[in-house]
Order: sequence, then C-alpha cells, then structure tokens
Amino acid sequence: MKIIHLNYNDFFTQHIKACFYCKFRNLKTVWLFNCCNGCQHYLMKQKIKISQVSKIIITEMTICNISGLPGLLSSLSLSNKKSAVHIYGPTDLAKYLELIKKYSKTNFRYNLYFHQLKTNYIIKDHKYQIYCLKKSIYFEFIITIPSNKGKFKLHKAKQWQIETGPMYGKLKRGYDFMLPDGTTISCKDFTDRHKKDDQISFLFSHD
Repeated sequence: MKIIHLNYNDFFTQHIKACFYCKFRNLKTVWLFNCCNGCQHYLMKQKIKISQVSKIIITEMTICNISGLPGLLSSLSLSNKKSAVHIYGPTDLAKYLELIKKYSKTNFRYNLYFHQLKTNYIIKDHKYQIYCLKKSIYFEFIITIPSNKGKFKLHKAKQWQIETGPMYGKLKRGYDFMLPDGTTISCKDFTDRHKKDDQISFLFSHD
C-alpha cells in the first residue's frame, strides 16, 4: 500500500498534514482522506488519475478538509467517470454535498453516495477494511490489509506423488492429512510461511 501526504510541501498547510491518499497494490482505486484545496493537482503530481478515486473520507468539517471537494467532484464528472464515488464523513457533510450540486448546477455522471461516519463504522472494499473509531477529540482509523497466504510448493506435492485435484486446494487452505500408513501430511510443508494481517492506524486530532 502506498500512502502519500498530498499537502506536505504546501506553505499554507504544511503543519496540518490533513490530506493524503492510500493506493492499494491489488486495487486500481484510491482512497482519499480529506480533500484540501488543490487536491486534484497534488494527485496529478503523484501521477495518479483522479478517476481512480473511489472513496473520500472527511474526518472533520473544516475548510481545510473540504475546500477541494467541489472542484474534485466536478472534475470527476468531466473526466467521464462512471464508477460510483462513496463519501464518508460527519452528518453536516451530506447537506454540504447537496449545496455543491445545487449552486454549481452540476449533474454528476457517476453515482455519489454519502455515508455517515460513526464509532465502529467499517468501510469495506474487497478484502481491505477500515475501522472508524470516534473518540473525544479525534478520529482513529485502522486499515486492515489482508494476509498473504503464501505460495503453494508444487514441486513438494510432486515429490509426495500427490495427484492434482481437490487435495491441492485443501492443503493451500490449511488442511492436514493422514495417509493409510499413519504418515501425516502437514499443510505447512506445502506452502510458504503465512503472513499475518497488517494494520495501519491514523489519528486525526480536532485541536
């Protein structure tokens, strides 16, 4: 997963570091945390197509976090984006999105969905998940990255003269077997070492 602070070098917002994106290796989508002024230009500098933005997470209703949202949503429509965009944020954000559509007189070519953030809210996309925990003065987001189950050792299976078939799949999924002579076949011997789920935590303070 690639994480970039979009406004880190900006003179006005260099101490806020409120806007960044997450790009996952196995997905051709971008999850954007907050949308500062000029956000789409920062994305272009990182050679990211704005059409890849699928989720926008607004952590707090401040001008820094939402000033770039009207322009980005309009640009996504002009780019002929057809896949849906999901926006997550406080309750007031829903009204703000309605005002954007009303006064900009923009009819988005894609479906735009709003989801209210709250404690224990889970955002899912395939196997990736974000857990949202709202605390007294800040939001905490925990991103869970799926584990790598390891590569199946085909040559090992051939050495044991295991025929190609359902048994391969069961060994990959972690099943052990016992042969008629009492010999145990362990799945650990036929796959590379499993990696545990990775977790990345982000804190957004309201101060």
